[in-house]
Amino acid sequence: MRGAVTSLWRHPIKSHGREQLSSVTLIPGQTMPGDRVWAVAHEASKADGSEWVSCANFSRVAKAPELMAMTAQLNGDQVTLMHPKRPDLTFAPDTQTQLFLDWVKPLMPENRAASARILRVPGRGMTDSDFPSVTLCNAASHRAVEAQMGQDLSISRWRANLWFEGLPEWVEFDWMGRDVQIGDVILRVRERTDRCAATTTNPETGVRDADTLAALQTWGHKDFSVRAEVIQGGDIRIGDEVTPL
Repeated sequence: MRGAVTSLWRHPIKSHGREQLSSVTLIPGQTMPGDRVWAVAHEASKADGSEWVSCANFSRVAKAPELMAMTAQLNGDQVTLMHPKRPDLTFAPDTQTQLFLDWVKPLMPENRAASARILRVPGRGMTDSDFPSVTLCNAASHRAVEAQMGQDLSISRWRANLWFEGLPEWVEFDWMGRDVQIGDVILRVRERTDRCAATTTNPETGVRDADTLAALQTWGHKDFSVRAEVIQGGDIRIGDEVTPL
């Protein structure tokens, strides 16, 4: 039983933009290169970049839905952010925080803690998991959610790293503790991805318009996709086989 990679994505700044890739080189024990390199701590957060902390410490789509409509391009130490309501911004997250804070302020709800600073944790991306993870998404499971809701949904709602096609819906939940080979890479699936209100938001408009959580609850959970650890590094390209071992 084999599938195939259909798309690859990274999110240079956590909850602030997505970027599609044609290939990627994964490294054992690390997140996808360029994924969640930075995160935006809000004014109530005590995060200082010294260690991984939970997503509650950061500005995120679940609390600020307009952030969902953002796309991004990473080029070295600079990121370009694009949003339908804002002019494009190219800046260096490590050194030009105020430039970013001024740019993003109109997108943040007034009744939420304001974005305050950008940080990174050396050696790992700021994924929602407490280990450096790569998120695997099954296109068949996505279509099952669409069918349950009776509407088309952008795959960008799920903010995943790797999408695959050709395997049965929800089969990924049977992979807990198992290895999956994709191209030259071997990943060990460690946990299901629990979902929040971010997925109810339209990635084109930044408006909450689909109750994805209620749809998932019809299967008795609020999970979509799985998080995996890179065990053996290597290259992944569009079309590479996805084989549970």
